Parts: sequence; structure tokens; C-alpha cells
Amino acid sequence: MLIRFEARNYRSIWEPVELSMVAIDLDREAVRPAPRLGVSLLPLAAVYGPNASGKSNVLAALSWVRDAVQQSLRFWEDEIPIEQFAFGEGGASSSEFVLELEIKGIRFEYVLEVDREHVIYEGLFHYPEKKRRRIFEREENDLKLQRGLGELSGTRELLTQRVLALSIARRFEERLVSEFTEALLGMQILGHRPINRMQQGVIVGSRPYMSRPTLRWFDDQRNDQLSLFSEEDIEDPVLRGRRQALALLRMADLGIEDVVVDNQEIRYSDSSEVRTRRRVRLVHKTTDESIPFDLGAESEGTRTWFNLIGPVLSALQSGSAVIFDELDASLHPTLSAELLRVFHSPTTNPRGAQLIFSSHDTSLLNHLNRDEVWLTEKQDDGSTRLGALSDFAGERVRKSQNLENAYLHGRFGALPQVDQVDLLKALGLIG
Repeated sequence: MLIRFEARNYRSIWEPVELSMVAIDLDREAVRPAPRLGVSLLPLAAVYGPNASGKSNVLAALSWVRDAVQQSLRFWEDEIPIEQFAFGEGGASSSEFVLELEIKGIRFEYVLEVDREHVIYEGLFHYPEKKRRRIFEREENDLKLQRGLGELSGTRELLTQRVLALSIARRFEERLVSEFTEALLGMQILGHRPINRMQQGVIVGSRPYMSRPTLRWFDDQRNDQLSLFSEEDIEDPVLRGRRQALALLRMADLGIEDVVVDNQEIRYSDSSEVRTRRRVRLVHKTTDESIPFDLGAESEGTRTWFNLIGPVLSALQSGSAVIFDELDASLHPTLSAELLRVFHSPTTNPRGAQLIFSSHDTSLLNHLNRDEVWLTEKQDDGSTRLGALSDFAGERVRKSQNLENAYLHGRFGALPQVDQVDLLKALGLIG
């Protein structure tokens, strides 16, 4: 589980911002105790704030670290694709990231400092006995390894000034590194708008919902499905996974009773060539009949919910994180609230999967605790300030308080400042 994340000098983030998943209010079933860390962790974090205040950039910074570890060895030959703060000294300063994960009860910490030209500092640490121990530490191209980790010595041979040591080390069979990178790369990045990906040194938009597609949960031709939870009455793991995916789809009350995945022949008018592709149809039931409709004919909200099922079930299965930019963009508030309940409940989320999202939907505040809400504000210098609601308003915020009403009345700030003077002048309505 994610413990905390910190970023500095990335996009609209100039001064360090920190997103923490450590619970403050412990007397509720949603929190997940981590005894060896001495804290409890949260399955949810929501980021709210006005447009252009940096909500998406907080999530994008976390996405950037994940993509960097996955892609630096392949694509960072000429330049490190880091988007630094555009004002002041941002372009002349380095960018820093700190990521802490809880893995099998152990705290791991990854620290990274880069600029466009090279990796300045990088370190991976763990706390097996509550005391920090180095797995590896790197300053420029000088790499130091924990004693006894000779399997990672080959990392030095591939290390360059623009390649992450972790990108190289994860290719060797060292348990500590593998456990950390599997947890980091297992994070799924979704969103109505793309966050970022790096391809051949260039940041490009990611294709939303393509990670762990929903299709594999419904396709009977796949035989590698695993069940989220034990169902002793069902022996076929494919059927178990399918039943759970269908239950999540039906939960949306969209009038859909089943999903049909079959082969569709594609014929080309200018040739005799015939190709076959897998086709997804959602079966709608009325009083008298059941009719399958192509997925492309469904509403955007239905398609969004369908496409969410795969990533959500995969996260629940593995206990990983889902990072969702603008959760409310295509989902009805009722569906968004249902999704929050799935992650909150130890019954549906027994392995501690986490949902971290940004949103404008204030109605979701009624389903969140004060320590699960984070607020962004745009400061005078154009930079993003991120604060926890529990810290921002202190003891004035109680668990029983109507957070939506308080937020909309400006109790916590983080609301857009609406000034109509310029608009009225442009329309000629005032002098």
C-alpha cells in the first residue's frame, strides 16, 4: 500500500507537496492497520480544488515516477523528459520525488532527484526492523549496494547518467527490488484526460482504460483468470472471475444482464480478405426479451463503468493502487459513490487496494472521511499548494460534519474565485 508521496518542481508544483495515506481517525472499518509501521493506512484519497490549481499534476507526478522506472532504460537516451515548474528558478533547478510503500508489512522508501540532463541522486531503502537499511544508493554514476546483494552488481555495467538504477536493477532477480518494483509498476493510471507517458523521450498522452482491460474478465477463451475471493461452489477460476465482473457491472443498475464476447468477421470491400476480431456486446433485458448491443453503441457513462471493471478488479485482486484523474468526468455520482464503497469495505477490498483520484463532484465528500480529502490551491506565483483537509481545518472538521456543505461555503478554501467584471466589460454591460 502507498504510505506517502512527495514531489517538488514538477509542472505546477514548485515547493514540495506531500500526499499521505496515513489514517488519522482509526475508529472505522475502512482503515487498514500496519502494525510493523505503527500506523494505519487508508484505501482512499481524493484531491479537490479549482480548475488549474494542480489537482491533475499531483497525480501526474506519481504517474511520472512509475513511468520513469518502467521506461528510462529504453527511452532516456538524449534527455530526461521532466516537466519542471515554468516560472522563477524552476527550469534551472532539479526535481525531487519521494515514494514510500508498505509491502508485506515492511516500509520501502524510494528517493529520486533529476534534471533534464542526468540523474543526480537515487536511493532505495527498506525498514525491516524499523531502522533504515540501504538496498542501493546512487550519486551521479557512483552506485553503492547493500552488502549481500551481489545479484545487483551488473547494474553498474548498464548505468548511465540518464538511466535510473532501479530500471536496471529490476531486471535482476533480487527479491527486495522485485517486490518494490512490482508494487510500483502495478499501479494503474486511468482518467478522463491523459496524465502522461514517456515514449522515445517525449511525453505523450496515455490511452485511458487500456491497462488490464475488462475484456479478459469476460472472455471465456482466456484460461488465466483468478478469483478475487474464494467461492468453493465454483471450481472454474474463469467462471469465478467472470461472475465477479458481472456482479460489478450489474451493480450500476444499467439494465444489463450479461456480456457476450465472440468473434466478428471483418470483410474489406476492396479485397477478398477477411479478418476476425473479438467483439464485446452488452445484453440488455426488457420485460419480453434480451438484446445484445455493441459496446460502441452504449452511452459514455456505461462504457466508462464497463472499462473500469477490469482495472478495479485487478487492483482488488492484487491489493494495488488505481490512480484516477477526474473520476466524475464520465460517471454518474451514484456510480462514483458505489466505487468508493467497494474500496472502503474490507469485505470487497480485503487486500488493501487503494483508489487515489481527483474530482469536482462535491457530493462524494459525503462518502469520505476528513483524512481522505486533500485540497489544492493556486498560489500567487502560479504554483500548487496541497493540503490535507484534516490539517487545513484542524479540529473544526469532525467526522460527522457535512463536508460537502462546508466545502461549498468556502470553509476550507480551495474554491474558484469567480470574478465577472472582465466578462461584463467585454459584453459591454458595464463601463
